[in-house]
Amino acid sequence: QAQLVESGGGLVQAGGSLRLSCAASGFTFSRYDMGWFRQVAGKEREFVASITTSGETTTYADSVKGRFTISRDNAKNSVYLQMNSLKREDTAVYSCAAYYPAYGSSWANPIMYDYWGQGTRVTVSS
Repeated sequence: QAQLVESGGGLVQAGGSLRLSCAASGFTFSRYDMGWFRQVAGKEREFVASITTSGETTTYADSVKGRFTISRDNAKNSVYLQMNSLKREDTAVYSCAAYYPAYGSSWANPIMYDYWGQGTRVTVSS
């Protein structure tokens, strides 16, 4: 059974940093592109970043470009999101998800992802 478990969320002041982790199990992690999404209550899920199977290609939402960095370690079945220069508007529940590469490059579309974690909450205070 595929499982994704996020960790690393918490409360941080604006301008601070957090590093989110996502541990995968129950599927062949190295064969999947991975993405991070975030969601605020009452709003649609928003794409944050994605990374291809071996890390050769990364994509970012404009709102986080230059501040967030996605990475992965296939030996540890894990994907990470380093978040720097955090802003209040980054407050959300962050979830990782697995995307089968045969679907193409629609990484920003949440319906294309096969597996999802439960999410970890990030709160940025001013």
